[in-house]
Order: sequence, then C-alpha cells, then structure tokens
Amino acid sequence: MAESELNELLFMQVIFQNQQLALMGLGKVKNPVTEKFEKNIEQAKMAIDILDMLVLKTKGNLTQREEQYLSEVLRELKLTYVNESK
Repeated sequence: MAESELNELLFMQVIFQNQQLALMGLGKVKNPVTEKFEKNIEQAKMAIDILDMLVLKTKGNLTQREEQYLSEVLRELKLTYVNESK
C-alpha cells in the first residue's frame, strides 16, 4: 500500500472513530463497555467539534474523497445532534 493510500485510510479511521463517539453520545449506538444505549450530549458535541476542527485544519489538503466523507459525516451528525438536543 502506498503511503498516500495509508494516510487516507488512517484519516478516514479518525473520522469514523469520532463519528462513533458522537453517535454513542447521541444514544444511537450502544456503549461497547456497558452494552447499553447511553445519551451524553456533551460527549457527542466534543466529537463533532473535533471533526469541525479537522475541517479547518486540513482545508486544502484533503483528497476529494476525504473531504466528501468528512462533510457527509458532519452533516449527518449535526442533524442528529439538533434532533436529540430538543
């Protein structure tokens, strides 16, 4: 695997990890430790904020595929966050 492919895979993994943390905090994914759906809005917001920071810090340095994936994940998470925060 080329270094650029590895870096893209690793970047996607960082996005996926934060997506899962946010979904867990929003009560949409089970906590793997407790095997329960637990809502923690602050945890969800932190994971979303980390992804927003990645958008700012990586602007102009992402492949189209990375940028699209990050954008779609953030859009989904923000909509879910708004609905769950009500």
